[in-house]
Amino acid sequence: MKLYYTPGTCALADHIALEWAGAPYETQRVSREERKSGAFLRLNPAGAVPVLEEDGWVLTQNAAILGYIADRFPRARLAGVSAHERAETQRWLSFVNSDVHPAFHPLFGSTAWLEDDALIARSQEVAKRKLHGQFGILDRQLAGRDWLTGTRSIADPYLFVTLRWARKTGVDLDGLDNLARFFERMQADTGVLAALEAEEGGQG
Repeated sequence: MKLYYTPGTCALADHIALEWAGAPYETQRVSREERKSGAFLRLNPAGAVPVLEEDGWVLTQNAAILGYIADRFPRARLAGVSAHERAETQRWLSFVNSDVHPAFHPLFGSTAWLEDDALIARSQEVAKRKLHGQFGILDRQLAGRDWLTGTRSIADPYLFVTLRWARKTGVDLDGLDNLARFFERMQADTGVLAALEAEEGGQG
């Protein structure tokens, strides 16, 4: 099992999930330039990470990869056990993947095509307000819980990634104390630390 990643991307969530699952895996660091190469585009025509490769089979899309890791290593219980638990995991994974993640796009340069500094800045402020509201929902969900669904799941590392982005891009997280505590717990987690060390240390 091989995970292709670029530091700073949502592929970190899969890296953490692999650590939590106790999976045998290797990683391949891919630069943004390398993602435009013919070799990588044969793996993922979208030129994006994460990509997971196993025995010649290639899987793309972060939510799909996280779900596969959970199913592939059920003893780790990263997607819940009962139908109710699995539905809750999918609910919060979907919220982070489909609502929170895309809301960052203006902060990552998706509105640069406007070619107007004032309009670009406005789009980014709108994005930050939207993200503050979304993180407020997540903060309330974490009230009285250590994890989004009550137990550790594949939704948690994805949330951790978006919180790292929020801190880097200046999204207002003031007063969201449950999220702050969640972030600190994640930063102290051995699996998270191993994934961060590998990615930020340039290994893989």
